[in-house]
Amino acid sequence: MEKQVEAVKAVNSSPSGMQVVFREFKKDKLAMFSLISLVVVIVGVFIWAMLIDQEALMRVSLRDKFAPPGDKFFLGADQGGKDILGQLVIGARNSILIAIAITLITGVFGIAVGLICGYFGGWIDNIFMRIIDFFITLPFLMIIIVFVTIIPKYTVGSFIMIMSTFIWVGTARLVRSKALSESRRDYVNASKTLGTRNFVIIFKEIMPNLSSILIVELTLSFAGNVGIETGLTYLGFGLPPSTPSLGTLVSYANNPLVLEQKLWVWLPASLFILFMMLAINYIGQAMRRSADAKQRLG
Repeated sequence: MEKQVEAVKAVNSSPSGMQVVFREFKKDKLAMFSLISLVVVIVGVFIWAMLIDQEALMRVSLRDKFAPPGDKFFLGADQGGKDILGQLVIGARNSILIAIAITLITGVFGIAVGLICGYFGGWIDNIFMRIIDFFITLPFLMIIIVFVTIIPKYTVGSFIMIMSTFIWVGTARLVRSKALSESRRDYVNASKTLGTRNFVIIFKEIMPNLSSILIVELTLSFAGNVGIETGLTYLGFGLPPSTPSLGTLVSYANNPLVLEQKLWVWLPASLFILFMMLAINYIGQAMRRSADAKQRLG
């Protein structure tokens, strides 16, 4: 009897997922600093961007061509006389919004497909897996470039949809592999025996048990989507030229003169991208350790 009571107490005292995450961040000071810094920067960027007139910002002023940092332009101006600081803020907001939108779209669709395939298996799993295998074999970056090239007057929305069409497969494969093992556990078989609907079992019982892994996957996907968007824009196949982007600012470094003598044009955007990638990477590592610790604790 005493052993049963102790077992019940041990189960009740088991830390929740959020407690495990908080404990891991508390131990990793660098991850905690990265999380706080990233949240502050993102919130600051969105608030600041609301105060900037984008139409006035993108107006060309040849008189201020490559103006150095000073009283008029805190971070200088580009070859069109446009304020670098304003473009940095608007470009960061655009890149973050696009990355969030792509992460949400691909996350929701990929998680749903992965859970359904892992739970039902059989012909449903075979059909979706053949589709996923087909998408994985495609050079999706080259296909995105082709779509962006052939679509006339494409917008930010169309760019997000094109990106999302090819990026969801990675999340679906990961979730499917975890759902396969989770769907064979005793609590799932017990729910089936009790007549619980499949939808309830998938999204209210299996998915919460994969929450730690899903958070890690979405966090790392967000970082990857920021990198893909800025990379494609740097190559000239991302956002339209009239829309500020971090990739556009970095692309000015293709000019050797700007690269060597006009550091204020491309360096701030490069440092901002570096900061975001490092911060998200440290946060993702802490989240991954939290997921591993939660799995060990059951």
